Amino acid sequence: MTQQKTGRLAGKVVLVTGAGSVGPGWGNGRAIAVRFAQEGARLMGLDRDLERMRETADLVAQAGGEFEARVCDVTDSDQVAQAVAACVARFGRLDILVNNVGGSAKGGPVEMSEEVWDAQIDHNLKSVFLSCKHAVPLMLAQGGGCIVNVSSTSGLRWTGAAQIAYAATKAAVIQFSRVLAVQYAKEGLRVNTVVPGQLHTPMVEHRLAGQRAGGDVEALLAQRQSRIPLPFMGDGRDTANAALYLASDEARFVTGTEIVVDGGMSVRCD
Repeated sequence: MTQQKTGRLAGKVVLVTGAGSVGPGWGNGRAIAVRFAQEGARLMGLDRDLERMRETADLVAQAGGEFEARVCDVTDSDQVAQAVAACVARFGRLDILVNNVGGSAKGGPVEMSEEVWDAQIDHNLKSVFLSCKHAVPLMLAQGGGCIVNVSSTSGLRWTGAAQIAYAATKAAVIQFSRVLAVQYAKEGLRVNTVVPGQLHTPMVEHRLAGQRAGGDVEALLAQRQSRIPLPFMGDGRDTANAALYLASDEARFVTGTEIVVDGGMSVRCD
């Protein structure tokens, strides 16, 4: 990820959930951590699997950044509280929270089990609730801060597969962000959402191809590309650049809104 460094986040402390990746390449969390480090941020990354953050940590170090990896299940309130406290203990404050955890499960309400539905609610929505629950009081005590939540175009429209819990929770993340933004605007807290479309991330090879294309990655990529007006598919770096803008002082007058990063897919009429 070659970018001109401008110090847009110099001196800022950032907590990124889902900072690892299931394989090589630019997942959203990894790209956000590296891009923010390039702009001067100091970061703590959270993931359930420490091994998934090793490449993230190496790439941040190559960018000259400071990164601490911490194992955390962001659906567990105690673990999230401990992670937020650890971030403040390490860096002295918390300026920016990026909620990036998420994942889909196939099926509508008839096919999907209650257990999968509940797990999707916890994974995609409760994780955002808990991180905000524990981070917001610290930010308010500091005089403000910034939260960037990562949703999905599945929360805006049908994107080609029945994944009702994922769609419902990602739509909820958008509205959650709007409500939180207005509630605390006068106290200096900005809250916005990045809405990625169908990106080429490591998750495609690791999980989605098996779910939807019988393990044929190229077939799945072609299927996904066919829905995108632009002639190429983005990746986590595109999510990261949108998140960087929302987290920076350039967006000081931006709150309670969304940036859609999908190559035009969500505005197609067919």
